[in-house]
Amino acid sequence: MPLTATRPLLVDATAGGTAVAAFNVITLEYAEGIVAGAERAGRPVILQLSENASTFHGGDPRPITAAMRALAERSAVPVALHLDHVEDVELLHTAADAGFGSVMFDAGRLPYEDNVAATRAAAQWAHDQGLSIEAELGYVGGKATQVQSAHAAGVRTDPAQAAEFVAATGVDALAVAVGSSHAMTSRTAALDHDLIARIAAATDLPLVLHGSSGVPDDDLAAAVVAGMRKINIGTMLSVAYTSAIRTALAADPAATDPRRYLAQARAAIADRAAAMFHVIGRPTPTSS
Repeated sequence: MPLTATRPLLVDATAGGTAVAAFNVITLEYAEGIVAGAERAGRPVILQLSENASTFHGGDPRPITAAMRALAERSAVPVALHLDHVEDVELLHTAADAGFGSVMFDAGRLPYEDNVAATRAAAQWAHDQGLSIEAELGYVGGKATQVQSAHAAGVRTDPAQAAEFVAATGVDALAVAVGSSHAMTSRTAALDHDLIARIAAATDLPLVLHGSSGVPDDDLAAAVVAGMRKINIGTMLSVAYTSAIRTALAADPAATDPRRYLAQARAAIADRAAAMFHVIGRPTPTSS
């Protein structure tokens, strides 16, 4: 199937009252497992490469992105490619040539006016390249550069400010702070569904949830009902991947062929991804 752009996936999700799953890729096995899980569930998917993952690959996203693109083109379901959490403008400007259909420019750590100015410039560049762009407003937390609690006073996204931000920057999707936090390994986060609904009404734009690995299934499903249209998932894949490798090596401490334990790690990612599609792909209930 040809590589798909991110925008039509978000349009379809909005029309259907569902959300698109966007999974973080670190190695090729991640991408293979994610696509296998998407095909098993019969759902479209977004493969995301973050700035941190690009750094892991030597600062050049093109080799791993070429592999992601090849997987997308042979997939039985629509697959889009997204460059996530970009703070480095130089990296941002590699997105189009690398094959991404969308980018998330992250200036959320900056004071509001600086965030607006930087994001507006990034959006203008992205649109000139035919890319859609996501930005962040509020303080999700959980990253090395965002150590403040996602539950502290004043860090969540304000609906009125979100509407102002969207109008000022021209972004196509908005990541918001509503109670989740990056890099959580326990699923104990509690989302503010009323806040999600108010932001969705104020912006009329696809909303994006970062830090979804720390959110229980029922809470994620409720977030989709409230208005979330893109759900980013990363840490839970890494937990599944690493756990599978630990189990495999514990069972066979003399193993030296990485294909044996990486195959199990890839299968664990496929299982985890397939399960998450059914959590966030539920259609929004309609009133009778």
